Amino acid sequence: MANITPKDVKELRDMTGCGMMDCKRALEDANGDRDEAVKILREKGLAKAAKKAGRIAAEGVVKTLVKGDKGIIAEINCETDFCAKSEKFLELVEDIANTILESDAETPEALMSCKVAGAEETVEAYLTNKIATIGENIKIRRFAKMQGELTGYMHDGGRIGTLLRISTDKPDSAEVKECAKNAALQVTALNAQYISRDTVPADVLANEKEVQTKLVEQEGKPANVAEKIVEGRIRKFYEDVCLLDQKYFKDDSMNVGKYIDSVAKAQGCSIKVEEFIRFERGEGIEKKADDFAAEVAQLAGN
Repeated sequence: MANITPKDVKELRDMTGCGMMDCKRALEDANGDRDEAVKILREKGLAKAAKKAGRIAAEGVVKTLVKGDKGIIAEINCETDFCAKSEKFLELVEDIANTILESDAETPEALMSCKVAGAEETVEAYLTNKIATIGENIKIRRFAKMQGELTGYMHDGGRIGTLLRISTDKPDSAEVKECAKNAALQVTALNAQYISRDTVPADVLANEKEVQTKLVEQEGKPANVAEKIVEGRIRKFYEDVCLLDQKYFKDDSMNVGKYIDSVAKAQGCSIKVEEFIRFERGEGIEKKADDFAAEVAQLAGN
C-alpha cells in the first residue's frame, strides 16, 4: 500500500473538485497513482472534470468590445475579486479582448497560438508571463463574435455582459442606438434566453408544457379547466424567457416588443433584434468555500 499524504489528497482534490475523503479513498484504491485515482472518481460520477490548473478561477470580468461592425463578448477569469479589479488584470482583459476581435480564432484553444494585438508574443506566452507577474491563475474561459449593427453592455463592473445585434434602416439615429442599448440592458438585467416565441426550441416548449401539465394534474384541477391553466402558464413562461414578451424594465405598462415598435414608428424606420449573447461571470463554475482546516482534521482522524 502506497503512503498517501495529506498533500497528495489536496492535489487530487484541486484537480477534480471532489471532497477530501473521496480523494483519499480513490488514492488508496489506486495505490497512490493519481491518474488512476482521477479515473476512479470520474467513474463514480464524483469528478465532473479533471482540471489541469491547480486552482479554480471563478472571479474575473465579462468584457464586451465593439469596433465598427465587429464585436466580441468574452469571459476572462481569475481567482479573486481583488485581482479582478486590479489595473494589471484589467489591462490584460483589454489586450485579450482586442486580440479576440482582430484574430480569426473561434475558440480559446485556437486563440493561444495567435499573436497578441500590437505585439509579437503569442497569447499563450503572454498569459504565462501575466500569471507569473499577477500571481493568480488566469483563464480565457469563453468568447463569441458578432458582425453587424452591434451594441455591447456590461453591468456591475463586468459581472454580466450582453452583446446584441439589431437590423435597422436608420443605424445612425441616436434614438435607434438608445433603443438597442435599452434592449441589451433588458437582456442583461432580466436574463432573456430567446428573442421571441418563434425562437424557443420545440423541445424546450414541449418539455415546459409537459411539466406544467403534470403540475396541474397533481393539483387536482378539473379536466375542463386544466388545458386553459396550462395555456396561461405557457404565456407566463414566454414572458419570463422571451425578450420581446418581457415587461419593459423602464415602463412595465408595455412589453419590450411594443417598446421597440414604438421607437421604430416614431423614427419612421424598422428595428429588429436579430441575436444576442449574455454571459454571467462564473456561471457553471463550482467555487467551493471549503473549510480546509476542518477537512484536514477530519482526514487525520480517519
